[in-house]
Amino acid sequence: MLNTLSDRIVRVETALAAMLAAAVTLLILLNIASRALGMAIYWVDELAIYAMVWTTFLATSVVLKKRQVVAVTLLVDMMGERSRSWLQCFSDLMILVFSLSLLVLCWRWLDPATLAAFNLDIKAFQGDTFNFVYSEKTNTLGIKKIWPWLILPVFSISLSLHALNNLMSSFKQAFNLKGAGA
Repeated sequence: MLNTLSDRIVRVETALAAMLAAAVTLLILLNIASRALGMAIYWVDELAIYAMVWTTFLATSVVLKKRQVVAVTLLVDMMGERSRSWLQCFSDLMILVFSLSLLVLCWRWLDPATLAAFNLDIKAFQGDTFNFVYSEKTNTLGIKKIWPWLILPVFSISLSLHALNNLMSSFKQAFNLKGAGA
């Protein structure tokens, strides 16, 4: 079940990352054309940056799920199959620890429990916590920064699911190798 959920999330992340990458390209081309015509559209830069940030986080989640990250494997290549399996478990565990740590930090940063306690009243929340995360606006777009920042909790949740799925797969493979070698 976890594997199916992880695979479906990866498909959505891949599609969104591809669309956002295309949007970045189009926004940069629009920016070049508008500046060449002497009619620069200033918010295009900011939108392209946010689209690129979202693309990066979504694509990172996908490549970590698929274990397609850039790696130096000199030491790993010299190890036996059993050692490589346990090293993969360790790597997956570290990714899970990172993603869960990021999720905890996002929870503390966004503080949804306190916001809910104030019946989603952002002004009362800000007055009590001095946390202005929900009202700060972007420089040129004029939208609330929470919208571009939401990629962090989305990334931490999806990466946690992918890392847990990979870790379970790695443990299964490591234990199967142990049984085969005995």
